[in-house]
Amino acid sequence: MHRLGLAALLLAGVVAPAAGQSPPVAALPPLTFFGLRAGSTLSATANQIRLLGGSELACRPARSDPKVRDCRAGIRDPSQQAAPTLDVWLSAIDSLVAVMTVAGPVAEEQLVLWREALESAFGLAPTDTAGPQSMLQWVRHRQMLRLTWRVGVSGTVASVSLVDGPILDGWGRRRSDRGDEKGLP
Repeated sequence: MHRLGLAALLLAGVVAPAAGQSPPVAALPPLTFFGLRAGSTLSATANQIRLLGGSELACRPARSDPKVRDCRAGIRDPSQQAAPTLDVWLSAIDSLVAVMTVAGPVAEEQLVLWREALESAFGLAPTDTAGPQSMLQWVRHRQMLRLTWRVGVSGTVASVSLVDGPILDGWGRRRSDRGDEKGLP
């Protein structure tokens, strides 16, 4: 598949600014991966997973807080239909996705395509490396997207994590106000 076409496919229509232009902060596209994003509703996320040919999003209430749902699904990389299934894990608070991770084994070419698509859409990011693990990270509008990969003897495993700060902050404040953080009734 043509690399430019892959970037569009991976990021589901997110448009990068033209070369040499710096868009206003409000005009920057949301941080997305395969059309998935933190801050979206569970319903929208389940629909996007279906569009990716993924398994049904299975959710259960978290033991620590009934407002939190832990959900799982499997998807295929749209550009690599023969590749192994990628796992999707997410935590939603009040039906809004707070944290989501897409992870699994990837081929070297697949990882390069992910990285190129993300850098094309969101800009270059410095690579942080610690031992066999490397990471790129983007932050905007109090949201974060992180590409992490580890090369081992059995191959490469990569993950993309998406986090919505305002949703987590709101949940943390509510828990703190109720005394939940210290195990108080």
